[in-house]
Amino acid sequence: MNANILIGFLGGLITGISPCILPVLPVIFVSGGVDSARPGQSAGPPDGKAAALTSRWRPYQVIAGLALSFSVFTLLGSLILGFLGLPQDLFRWAGIAVLCLVGLGMIIPKLEEWLERPFSWIPRRQVDARRRGGFGLGLALGAVFVPCAGPVLAAIAVSGATGRIGPETLALTLSFAVGVCIPLLAFALAGRRLGERLKAFRRRQRGIRITAGALMIALAAGLALDLPAAVQRLIPDYTAGIQEKLSPVSGTPLDLGGLVTDQNKDLSRCTQGATELENCGQAPALQNVTAWLGSAPLSLQQLKGKVVLLDFWAYSCINCQRSLPHIIALDKAYRAAGLQVIGVHTPEYSFEREQGNVAAGMKAHGIEYPVAMDNSYANWTAYRNRFWPAQYLIDAEGTVRHIQQGEGGYATTEKLIRSLLSSAQPGVSLPAAVENGADASAVPADTTRETFLGVAKQVNYSGSQPYRSGVSAFSYPSAQPADSFALTGSWLLESQRITARPSGGMPSGVRLNYHARQVQLVAGGTGSLTLTTPAGTQRIAVDGPPGSKVLVNTDSLRSGTLEVAPSAGVQLYSFTFG
Repeated sequence: MNANILIGFLGGLITGISPCILPVLPVIFVSGGVDSARPGQSAGPPDGKAAALTSRWRPYQVIAGLALSFSVFTLLGSLILGFLGLPQDLFRWAGIAVLCLVGLGMIIPKLEEWLERPFSWIPRRQVDARRRGGFGLGLALGAVFVPCAGPVLAAIAVSGATGRIGPETLALTLSFAVGVCIPLLAFALAGRRLGERLKAFRRRQRGIRITAGALMIALAAGLALDLPAAVQRLIPDYTAGIQEKLSPVSGTPLDLGGLVTDQNKDLSRCTQGATELENCGQAPALQNVTAWLGSAPLSLQQLKGKVVLLDFWAYSCINCQRSLPHIIALDKAYRAAGLQVIGVHTPEYSFEREQGNVAAGMKAHGIEYPVAMDNSYANWTAYRNRFWPAQYLIDAEGTVRHIQQGEGGYATTEKLIRSLLSSAQPGVSLPAAVENGADASAVPADTTRETFLGVAKQVNYSGSQPYRSGVSAFSYPSAQPADSFALTGSWLLESQRITARPSGGMPSGVRLNYHARQVQLVAGGTGSLTLTTPAGTQRIAVDGPPGSKVLVNTDSLRSGTLEVAPSAGVQLYSFTFG
């Protein structure tokens, strides 16, 4: 538990200095810091009235309110709103509204008095009514701060989704909140210190409050229009490398909050590559589904009596795309006989969290069975999954009988489905088998491995220039190894993608040496790709959400070199091979 708390604290500390928090810094600096500076005794306002006094504890109150609301909304917000049947973004919009009102109150004193009337029953004793703290402002900031908490908190949320909210989950969330708030408190105290040292600030207390109010209103408007996301896209994520070290590594269990639970502990009884049915325990319930596409919400309890095949996938994943024709064929062949296929869409990239993108992916691939969007990774973690794609075969009694991780095994999966259908409904008429036993989709072992281009998961880079977040100029090396890529021209490198920035007549390009039958490139934005191969040059249009573009498609495994020159603003995510 101590190790997990340390991970939470370090993750919060990194998030507290990341671009994610930049939109709220002006409000914290001015409202939480400068506004709490103690005015000089001789520097009274021009109208002769006493200066409005603000609590010296205001920076601590703002940050404490932020930490409290951040933690409460993260742990209980979704649960409370779901129980009440309210929209999941209600707290965020309420926080934006409060920021607007507080900002207007700081600009218009009469409005501030009116806003304080509901709290006039609170005993004030001899305390000056104008000694205002900042706890309420912190509560509002915490509500709007939750959506941009960063990827490490996402890992903590996933661990919480696998089981009950117990002491360990509470400790993880609180340690993350404390880590986030330490840099913010330092920034607020720096603002207060600056306000105390400069006489100009002491003479303009009223102006400072108006400025703070305007900043709060501007922040609220920006949050309503989702401008912070645009700001974060413009500023390189300079903490991506550190965050990646704290994030769960692909191919290893997520050990946050307890991956193995009473519900899924028996899944380890299943073995990879099994050709006969196994008993792997009761299937965990489907939980925390973001949205159901193609169906009303389903539960495994209501599907008792049917054979269920859960397919974990992501629409831009090349491995999933190769397996989908087999899953779709099984659905069409055995649906009438009692098979229920459910796609569990767990995003690999942030753009795969958008419901419209997933729906478009379903249409493009011809998926007609229900798909559960698993944006919180709750089901991915509940099933202890590690791969895209993966299939879990569940019998009519709700017991997991077979697990296939990764591509292949389609003939075996079909054989086991037929066996379970016959057991569930003796005498059922089954169609002819759709798999012929040959696994034509198997990828040779010496095929170039999937090549991610974002700095967080980059592999196979062979250039001489450093590969790190930010805008950099590159040039191709004189000699480039096999199974590698290199860049030329100007590029913006980010955590998950790279963006072409050609300038001065110098194009941005990527050169790839590969060994494969098929090469695809995941690209997004609006523009085009100029593809150059030994066969010639062609232009490939790019428009809309990121998706796969086929660059090479041959019948046999071969080595080759290609070059892609994207137009300005086109984003590249990864090369995949078949």
